[in-house]
Amino acid sequence: MSLTQELEERREASRKWIPPDKLAIMDRATRDLRQSGILDSCLKVGDAAPAFVLPNVLGKPVALEELVRHGPVVLSFYRGGW
Repeated sequence: MSLTQELEERREASRKWIPPDKLAIMDRATRDLRQSGILDSCLKVGDAAPAFVLPNVLGKPVALEELVRHGPVVLSFYRGGW
């Protein structure tokens, strides 16, 4: 199974556990973002990410350049530490 297929299955499975009112908000926000045109300016699969330094979960600065020296990098952005 490809990563794309696995992620889609997980996304669909998780929707069963989200209350309908919250799911409606999430779906509306996703639709609004897509309609805004933001996807036109996002990096696409295969694009190189620009160099950056960001804090990790512990607040320590981490440089992409340093991470890729050790192999492929997966970035995960989240809006809070709850």
